[in-house]
Amino acid sequence: MVLNQDQKCERIASRIARELRDGYYVNLGIGIPTQVANFVPQGMDVILQSENGMLGIGPYPMDSEVDADLINAGKETVTELKGTCYFSSADSFSMIRGGHIDLTVLGALQVDENGSLANWAIPGKMLKGMGGAMDLVAGAKRVFIAMEHVTRDKAPKIVRTCSLPLTGVEVVDFIVTELAVIEVTPDGLLLKEVAADTTVEYVQSVTEPKLLFPLDGPVPMLV
Repeated sequence: MVLNQDQKCERIASRIARELRDGYYVNLGIGIPTQVANFVPQGMDVILQSENGMLGIGPYPMDSEVDADLINAGKETVTELKGTCYFSSADSFSMIRGGHIDLTVLGALQVDENGSLANWAIPGKMLKGMGGAMDLVAGAKRVFIAMEHVTRDKAPKIVRTCSLPLTGVEVVDFIVTELAVIEVTPDGLLLKEVAADTTVEYVQSVTEPKLLFPLDGPVPMLV
C-alpha cells in the first residue's frame, strides 16, 4: 500500500500518541507533531503545552469552532480544553528550561546514529531561526522525533552523521516514521517496530546506519 502525505502523518502522530501517559506535560513541535493532539487516547489526562504561551491545547477545531486567537506554535488554529491557561513567552520557556516538560515531539531534517538532531536549517535556504527546539531538546525529559523516513528525493533522513546544522547533540530518545519505530540506545539504533506494509530489509535500505534488532525481532508497528 502506498500512503499519501496525510496518511503518513496520521500514522506517525497516532503511533506517538500511544506513548502518552496520564499526567504528562507534553510539548508538540511544528508540523507532524501538532497532529498528535488529535490522537490523545479518550479519557487520558495529558496537558499539551505550546511554546507561544498556551497550556491545555485540544484537538484541531471543526469549522464551526475556529477562533483565530487560539493558535499553536505553528500558527495553526486549535481548541482549548477546560482549565486552559495562557502566559508569556518568558513563562513558557521557564517551563521548558526548568525541566517541567515530560515529553516533546519534534520534526527533523536529520537524526544521526547517536541521536543528534538537525531540524532547523538547510544551507542556502531562507532561515526562520531555531525557535524553541534547542531549549526543548535540552530541557524535556524525553525527545521523540516525528518525521517521514526519507526526503522528497528519497535520501535517508536517519544518517550516520548529520550534515546539516545541529539543534542538539545526542538528545533524541525515539524516532517514529511511517515505516518504523526506532529507539536510540548507547549501542546504536534499535529497530523496535516495523509497519505492516513494509519489511525490515526495506527499512534498512533507506536508513544509513546499521540497525540493531531485539532478540525476538522487531514487532508490527501498532497504530
